[in-house]
Amino acid sequence: METHFKTIVISDVHLGTKGSKSKEVVRFLKQYSCDNLILNGDIIDGWQLKKSGSWKRRHTRVFNRMLKMMDCDKTKIFYLRGNHDDFLDQILPLEIGNLSILKDMVYESNGKKFFIAHGDVFDSITTNLRWIAYLGDMGYTFLLWLNSRVNYYRRKKGLPYYSLSQFLKSKVKSAVSYIDEYEVELSKIAKAKGCDGIICGHIHKAEIKTIDGITYYNSGDWVETLSALAEDHDGNWQLIYYNEMNFAKRDFSLVPLSVPNQEPRFKSF
Repeated sequence: METHFKTIVISDVHLGTKGSKSKEVVRFLKQYSCDNLILNGDIIDGWQLKKSGSWKRRHTRVFNRMLKMMDCDKTKIFYLRGNHDDFLDQILPLEIGNLSILKDMVYESNGKKFFIAHGDVFDSITTNLRWIAYLGDMGYTFLLWLNSRVNYYRRKKGLPYYSLSQFLKSKVKSAVSYIDEYEVELSKIAKAKGCDGIICGHIHKAEIKTIDGITYYNSGDWVETLSALAEDHDGNWQLIYYNEMNFAKRDFSLVPLSVPNQEPRFKSF
C-alpha cells in the first residue's frame, strides 16, 4: 500500500496536555511521508500550558520528527494557527526555509482550490452557540479524563477503544446541531472565497462529505479520533485512522475522492 503522499493534513494534537497522543503522531509520521505537511491548528495547546498543562519530552519528539522530515525528506510544513495556539498571532506570517506559519491558506491542486483554516472562526460568527467553545475547554477536559478511566477498564477486559465524547456528540441534540451548522457555515466561507472545498479541524470530528456543491474535509484530531487527511499524487483524498493502521503490513483504510491531476500551489489570505 502507498506510504508516500503529496499532502497530509493533521490538526488538534494539543501538545502540552495529558490527552495528546504524541507518541502515536510520531509513529504515524514515521509510517507515512509526504511532500507537504499541513498542521491545521491546535498543535500546541497554549491554553492548557498556561493553566495546568505541562510540556513533556514526548511532545518535543513530535517536532523533532517534523524537523527530520524537513531536513531529510525536504517536506514543506505549513503550520496554521488555531484557537489553542493563538500565541502564533504574534509572529505570523513567518517563513523559514521549508516552514511557513500562517493564519490560513489556499491549497491549489489537481484543478481544485481548497480553503484551509482551523475552523475556530465559526465560534466568532455564531453568538448563540458560543458556549460550546467554553465547554470544549473546560467540560471537554473532564470528559477526556473520564474517557481515559473508562478505556483503562475496557483494556483490562480485552475490549477495544471506545470514545465516550464521540458517543455524546452523536446523542446530545445541541452538539449535533452545532456540528451540522459548523460544517454548513465553513462550506459557505469556502464558496465565498471562490474555492471548491474547505479543509478544517477544530471540532474533533473527522469527515469527508459534500455540502451544497462544496467539498468538506475535517482532519479530526489526535486526542481521541487519531485521524489525518491525505492526498495521493493522483488527487485522491482519504481519511487515515491510526487505530485502523496495520503497521506490520503497512495497511490502512481508504475513503477516496478523485479529481484531475495538477501540481499544488499555495497562498495565504
